[in-house]
Amino acid sequence: MAQVEATTERIIAADADTVFDALADYKGVRGKVLTGHFSEYEVREGGDGEGTLVHWKLQATSKRVRDCLLEVSEPTDGQLVEKDRNSSMVTTWTVTPAGEGRSKAVVVTVWDGASGIGGFFERTFAPKGLGRIYDELLQNLATEVEK
Repeated sequence: MAQVEATTERIIAADADTVFDALADYKGVRGKVLTGHFSEYEVREGGDGEGTLVHWKLQATSKRVRDCLLEVSEPTDGQLVEKDRNSSMVTTWTVTPAGEGRSKAVVVTVWDGASGIGGFFERTFAPKGLGRIYDELLQNLATEVEK
């Protein structure tokens, strides 16, 4: 099995603390900025960064729906890590300053891909599809925090 990785980033016109706090707010902001690819969103424990347990279904394609139960940690300042209890998927959100009143938000998702021809297609197409989903989510986040 080869590891599959999808990376997306965006410069947001808000300071890093504001952007990070919005991302870590699973009870409020996060549910509002998710795209139509996410359903059954539910905060099961916590709700603010470290210690949060959140559930959603991610429909990456018309045929592919991933049931996610994510444990949230904050290993370093400006970083959220979501580890899926149901798979090998790990998503890391990193927010850093990018000049006065601006920040850079980067989201990286990695998982163990399938083998064989299915794995080839997954490694080829899944990162692009997931990148589009997270690009839209980051746009929604920017719209929310730039108000």
